[in-house]
Amino acid sequence: MTSTPPHQSILDKPFVLDLFAGPGGLDVAGHKLGLPSLGIEWDRSACLTRYAAGLDTLHADVSAVRRESFESLPPEINVLAGGPPCQTYSVAGRGAGRKALEEVKGYIKRLMAGDSDAEIDKELRKLSDPRTALVLEPLRYAIQATRSPNRGHRPYDVIILEQVPSVVALWEGYAEVLQEVGLPDGTKYQVAVDVLRTETYGVPQTRSRAVLIARREGLGKPSLPAPTHRAYEAKEWNRRNGGIAAPTTQPTLYDMDVPDPRQRPTEDDGLEHWKSMGDALAEPVGTHPGRRTPFLIRSNYGSSGNPGRRGVRTDRQPATTVTGRISRFVVFEPVGDHHPDVVREGPRFSMNEAGMLQSFPPDYPWSGTARAQQVGNAVPPLFGAHLLSAALGLPAPTPETMREPWVPATEEQRAKLRSHGCGTSDGCTARCPRPE
Repeated sequence: MTSTPPHQSILDKPFVLDLFAGPGGLDVAGHKLGLPSLGIEWDRSACLTRYAAGLDTLHADVSAVRRESFESLPPEINVLAGGPPCQTYSVAGRGAGRKALEEVKGYIKRLMAGDSDAEIDKELRKLSDPRTALVLEPLRYAIQATRSPNRGHRPYDVIILEQVPSVVALWEGYAEVLQEVGLPDGTKYQVAVDVLRTETYGVPQTRSRAVLIARREGLGKPSLPAPTHRAYEAKEWNRRNGGIAAPTTQPTLYDMDVPDPRQRPTEDDGLEHWKSMGDALAEPVGTHPGRRTPFLIRSNYGSSGNPGRRGVRTDRQPATTVTGRISRFVVFEPVGDHHPDVVREGPRFSMNEAGMLQSFPPDYPWSGTARAQQVGNAVPPLFGAHLLSAALGLPAPTPETMREPWVPATEEQRAKLRSHGCGTSDGCTARCPRPE
């Protein structure tokens, strides 16, 4: 059920356009805040999830919509949001985007100067990884809005962007031109940029994101969302709780019943303690039966330089960054009911649980294929709600906002959404992107 904020946004009627919308993280956030949204998503399975969730969607290529059908977008859209694909910028990827950062920053300045789209497109096709250029799409949408007769040449009022931390340099490039140069029509924005940690907003995982929030001049200076929870410090956890060795293929002895950090006195900073995996998964909710605690997970992520604890966390810690590999995480639980030292491999995280670690509501209707990848690629909805709230001047949400089980769309609603998004109620059409 939608939770409408108790007071007005800085905009009379916020309406969000979500580029690279994925399975719906930012749209779920908007739903919880009472904000309408339209998502544009290329991946078929992510669109199936969105239709099942009841989210308004265009199954389309973001670049193609801008070039060919921008005038068909609802003219009342006044908030532009997006998280362009991050693979080429990610530390985990091959790094084509990191190498091209300075080159892409040059394209930002050229776009703002009004250079020819056709000429820029021709040059962008020469990049070693074409996905690198997608980080420019939000800026190109902002410029296109000022050229749109359907919108009355009206610029977007608010822009919200998020990406992996290495893209902060590009967001700073965005900020420089939006504030000092302005769009080709002269519109300028006030901008805030930083790298934020999702666990400091109540998301039960450690994940850092580069964020940009911009407001059109005259709407007030934007602020990034204030943290509501303390940061998780892995080195401090390791120091206090000793070395928990990673389980091997044989039953392993270790002290699973480490002290709960919330029982220790902490400074009175007004912040809540970070949320753990146990906080998210232990209690039954919706169709989720509740996960037995204590438990321990082993992933393929490091742990603050301590090889003996590589990729190992307990239910009293946040999850490591949830990626498309979440289905590979091995979960260990004690044998018996009285916290014995002998452990065994337990059931791995379901997609419902993986989504809850991303702060999706329980029973979110993951659909299609590559569901783990959908979960890992999504914006954590609780984090997205904080971004939207800060950008629009709304009250900050709480983790409980996302705890109410999601009610999927009816078959009739799905058919209607798919007719709009794909062109037919029961499948894709020629206008949908091809998988290749």
